[in-house]
Amino acid sequence: MTGGALGITLTAGLLVGCGPGDGGPEDVRFTFSKREAIPYMTQVVDDYNASQDAVRVELDTSGVDVVSASFVRGNPPDLMLANYNHEVARFVDRCTLTDLGDTRAASRIRPDLQPLMDQYGRCEGRTSALPYSVMAASVIYNKEIFAEHHLEVPQTWSELIEVADTLEQAGETPFYGTFKDDWTVAQGWFDYAVGGQVDTLDFFDRLAAEGADVGPRSAVSFEKDLAGPLEQMTQLAGYVNDDAASRGYGDGNLAFAQGGAAMYLQGPWAFSEIAKTAPDLELGTFPLPMTEDPADLKVRVNVDLAAIVPEGSHHQDAARDFLEYLYRPEVIEGYNESQLGYTPTADAPPPSDPRLAGMTDYYDDGKVYQGASVLVPKTIPVMPYTQGIAFGEDVDDVMRTLDEDWARLARRQ
Repeated sequence: MTGGALGITLTAGLLVGCGPGDGGPEDVRFTFSKREAIPYMTQVVDDYNASQDAVRVELDTSGVDVVSASFVRGNPPDLMLANYNHEVARFVDRCTLTDLGDTRAASRIRPDLQPLMDQYGRCEGRTSALPYSVMAASVIYNKEIFAEHHLEVPQTWSELIEVADTLEQAGETPFYGTFKDDWTVAQGWFDYAVGGQVDTLDFFDRLAAEGADVGPRSAVSFEKDLAGPLEQMTQLAGYVNDDAASRGYGDGNLAFAQGGAAMYLQGPWAFSEIAKTAPDLELGTFPLPMTEDPADLKVRVNVDLAAIVPEGSHHQDAARDFLEYLYRPEVIEGYNESQLGYTPTADAPPPSDPRLAGMTDYYDDGKVYQGASVLVPKTIPVMPYTQGIAFGEDVDDVMRTLDEDWARLARRQ
């Protein structure tokens, strides 16, 4: 049965219980958290509402804080597409979300993405959330500068250093740093350096098992396992623009668009900002090499959006009907194409944007990792810590502090 046929079947079932004789269509409150994609999702909702008269979806863009409060009040949304992070994982861990494992949408999801979902939280025996959009991020590079200096995309750490040295000797800035904004250091420099050398899934599983014992005597710790990659990160930070400490994300996009550096450690969300200044600039992507083995190359990913239906919803069947509509190939693939994301269904085509091509083979082969910075609970100030390293603070000291914070939080919990 096709996704479209299933949607029609479910809607027909809803018509029996929610027809005109029952007072009109059943209302479904749909919370959507990605503000830049609101126009696209508004059209999806309008198309769905126009396609049948059993369910009426109301789009709610009020944000995460309002949604969290609604759970407390016992009036959560009926369906959510939300950034999958520790905030949403709280609802998963507490088993406050319905099991979506029997939906057709669930049957189409790539199985190798489940560990990424479980890394945040799980409710035993349930599929509490379904990935909707996966964002991949890596090094963005200026193809024109690389071609001018006859450079190939590096696949090993030594090749990366050789590229950086060649660019510097030619008077080019190898990397553009935006260290003023701590999140750009955490998401890019820190995450790429760690993920390019450390199995973050295994690392955080072992860290959780240590709990309050994390420290100088534990088998795993931030200081023991991450100090090496972060020393390499500080080496790369020596190849940035002289004013990196006072430059933020907006400055970086403008400077990179103007040819101010050859490489930029940012995600695809920067493409649209760069294009405002240089719409025809040829850009590409590649994973940051942190070892001497090309087989270790991976790209950073995050589940940008996941679908959930709360237990507290009073309109679960109607919400599921709209969920199945959202996962129709033309809807979910269209969404991800518009947002430069990867569609998490097994039969989806790769993004057509050539700027993402350097990451696609790695995504297709499952050579991915979630960023270490987003796997640290928000009560620990990991972003300022990574910024401190970029500013020259001692790596071991910062990681030792991070170990202490982790152990302290584990004791409280």
